[in-house]
Amino acid sequence: MIVRKSAAEIETMREAGRISARALRMVGEAVRVGVTTKELDEIAEEAIRSQGAVPAFKGYHGFPATLCTSINDQVVHGIPSSTCVLSEGDIVSVDVGAIFEGYYGDNAATFPVGTVSEQALRLLDVTKRSLEAGIKKCVVGGRLYDIGAAVQEVAEGAGFSVVREYVGHGIGSAMHEDPNVPNYGVAGKGPVLAEGMVFAIEPMINAGSHAVESLPDGWTVVTRDGSLSAHFEHTVAVTADGPLVLTSET
Repeated sequence: MIVRKSAAEIETMREAGRISARALRMVGEAVRVGVTTKELDEIAEEAIRSQGAVPAFKGYHGFPATLCTSINDQVVHGIPSSTCVLSEGDIVSVDVGAIFEGYYGDNAATFPVGTVSEQALRLLDVTKRSLEAGIKKCVVGGRLYDIGAAVQEVAEGAGFSVVREYVGHGIGSAMHEDPNVPNYGVAGKGPVLAEGMVFAIEPMINAGSHAVESLPDGWTVVTRDGSLSAHFEHTVAVTADGPLVLTSET
């Protein structure tokens, strides 16, 4: 069942989203050659806790950190480490969430480290644009799979591929609620979108094949062919006035 949020609940989620957005921005500003992903994780945890919230990921099903930090061919769920040092030319996907007064905010972005390849820059641009296309479909009376169809059109139109095994999701008083929000699909299908629905929309786009696999740590997901992967995410509410991005500092 898709839970519709009240205006008051959405306002609380908006504060959770602001906190998540601030943490993501601060981490992005700290991304540079020589920094460890553990150092980035510490920045995020301090940012979240200093704003009266709790890291959403830390302890979730046993996950050990505040951030997911996924580098180059890592798609999602990379674990921060003091031995993982960012290098010139890397791209690092950072996923972070916060819990504020019992509600969740969840967002992600992929950052270049120093000077990166033209392919990497293009992948980041296309993934971000695919997210923006999906957000535009979060309108009353639309259909759920309009979101994924819009993401897929942008990503595949640029020659990239869309990860199938991992998808966006409903979000509210739990981090993962119904429904799943695929980043692919046929427009005009799926449940009708209604005011008060809130989704975490998160395209995961690969430069090569869409196929992925998990590493032995039980968390980190990588592209099977070793190609680059990028990830962008916002928490978005469906409102009478159109899509409302909750993971924004403004």
